[in-house]
Amino acid sequence: DPATKPLAREIFAREVQFPALTAELAAASGRALVGLGYHAQVEAHLDSLALFSLDRGRVAIHVEDGSFRFGDRRVDMPALLASVRAEPEKFSPNVLLRPLVQDALFPTVAYVAGPNELAYLGQLKDVYAHFGVPMPLMCPRASATLLDTGAARFLARYDIPLEVLQAHDERALNDLLESQLPPSVERALREAAAAVESHLQEVIQAVPAIDPTLEGAARSVLGRMSHDLHGLHTKVIHAAKKRDETLRRQFSRAQAQAFPGGHAQERAVGFVHFLNRHGSILVDRLLSELPLDLGRHWVLSL
Repeated sequence: DPATKPLAREIFAREVQFPALTAELAAASGRALVGLGYHAQVEAHLDSLALFSLDRGRVAIHVEDGSFRFGDRRVDMPALLASVRAEPEKFSPNVLLRPLVQDALFPTVAYVAGPNELAYLGQLKDVYAHFGVPMPLMCPRASATLLDTGAARFLARYDIPLEVLQAHDERALNDLLESQLPPSVERALREAAAAVESHLQEVIQAVPAIDPTLEGAARSVLGRMSHDLHGLHTKVIHAAKKRDETLRRQFSRAQAQAFPGGHAQERAVGFVHFLNRHGSILVDRLLSELPLDLGRHWVLSL
């Protein structure tokens, strides 16, 4: 809204007066986060202002040899500073400066943010201080996966951690099916593999006394037999899959709810979907049951 831009005039002017300092401060905070084992959400461009020119479309303003270039125009600091102060509606903050403009227009005590917002706001503490804008307290929003009772019971019954469902392959399903095999089958396969390994190791140790070149052949036999036993084990798993299609369907159904398309549910499915499905009572359930223990992810059964 052009009418609000004069309220941000001095923020824009300070960005011009200290060219690229906003980017440098954000980049330094990003390096500190990386040093602590996190990641830098925003890769700051050290050759640009945290402003766009809107005079001829939305164009980045680059810093070059003490002057500024945007599009085919090049101006010095006094000229750009005069333009910002006279026509602030022709400029717009980029991702680094936008939160400061927001909090200058609407002073905020606390800001509830998602994980990606928290990641880049974590780089802006020194930027807020540089501009003299009070930074809100940052509060992580509640994080949850909503499952129907069938999916929740399935995960609980087989003690399946939610996170193993994210990988869209069949490793977790294979592990589940393997755990459901009769103990005698699993034990027999395990003992066969151990016996082959033990006896052929004895052969490998013995044959060099006859001909040293036979050791390699014996190791090849061990490799082939181990490979064949592993292949047999895989075939047993596949046979179990065909036998227990119900378990397979339940797994796939829970996986589709928790990680649609391999993505976290809260990143892939809008809240309106759940409102349409469960009605406004869902809001009451969340208010009463969703814990506000920050920094944890919850699974709620509906």
